[in-house]
Amino acid sequence: MRIGVLAGEASGDILGSRVLACLREKVPDLQVEGIGGPLMEAQGMRSMFPMERLSVMGFVEPLKRLPELLRIRAEVYRYFRDNPPDLFLGIDSPDFNLRLERKLREAGVTTAHLVSPTVWAWRQGRIKDIRRAVDRVLCLFPFELSIYQQHRIPATFVGHPLADEIPRRVDSHPARAALGLSQEGRILALLPGSREGEVGQLAPLFLEAARQLSSQIPDLHFVLPAANSARRDQVEQLLATYPDVSLTLVDGQSRDVMAAADAVLLASGTATLEAMLLKRPMVVAYRMAPLSWALVSRLVKTPWAALPNILAGRALVPELIQDDATANNMTTALLPLLQGHSAALEQEQAFDALHGELALGFAQHAAEALLDMLPTGNS
Repeated sequence: MRIGVLAGEASGDILGSRVLACLREKVPDLQVEGIGGPLMEAQGMRSMFPMERLSVMGFVEPLKRLPELLRIRAEVYRYFRDNPPDLFLGIDSPDFNLRLERKLREAGVTTAHLVSPTVWAWRQGRIKDIRRAVDRVLCLFPFELSIYQQHRIPATFVGHPLADEIPRRVDSHPARAALGLSQEGRILALLPGSREGEVGQLAPLFLEAARQLSSQIPDLHFVLPAANSARRDQVEQLLATYPDVSLTLVDGQSRDVMAAADAVLLASGTATLEAMLLKRPMVVAYRMAPLSWALVSRLVKTPWAALPNILAGRALVPELIQDDATANNMTTALLPLLQGHSAALEQEQAFDALHGELALGFAQHAAEALLDMLPTGNS
């Protein structure tokens, strides 16, 4: 069996390596070519180009690198067109992968795509591109299936790798010990995002909410993980104006910080999924520049921003978006979670049920779905 695989960034390399490990258990003489990182190469993949050449973020950087990116995609296409694999798998990176998958499919190659583009949230027009590009989509979330069913695109829910990785019960004591935090008292984790703009918008509000909460819960301590040295410098400058807030600033380790906490105040994003799987009650906030919000609010079609709410199909966790993202509103929403009210228990019980739905055995299910796509003789 010979397959082509393309992952354009580190998260895709992680997913791909796990799927390849399961495939190799079932097909020992598996041959894998394409583009991937060190984890996929450790599973025997031959990478045609360094994955780092595809790992570009934002709007300006991809434009600067566009000629190189187009050249790489064209070379990968020609190679697999002239040496057709039994299957080609694109992992995430939809802007790069979908066009490549479509051209390969038109050339007669069976194609699959792992990690559904967020067509449920915005840019719904991409569903037409997906229909032309792939024979099957492998989805990480169960609610994504209905979208593909509506458009008659074969799709399989394979579970989410984080749900396999994070235990159903996570004790706060080891995390507190690892971070050098007291085992006594209550802790609120503050995660205002990883980008400069996010932190600039949210961190002052989070710290003001922390000041308000401190006056009502005397033993409350705050922990904030800085995503990198630049974010640490940014937060330290803000902290100088909040000398009365008892806060520990940590380099990275956001999962440990959330695990150590009794509740979490965080920016909307993938961290909300981690907080949910850790069973930590949360309040989600997001704020951006007014012009950006005017544009984004017209593009986004989902009624909720936080993944726990999208997964639950209801307002399970409080969302404070844009004008609602005030320190007073954050304080009001967090107090019941920190004071042991039923709201915290309701979130935790719902989170556990959602964890059970997502923990299918991601790599095993993804490998089986790919093998099912092959002609009988190959699988």
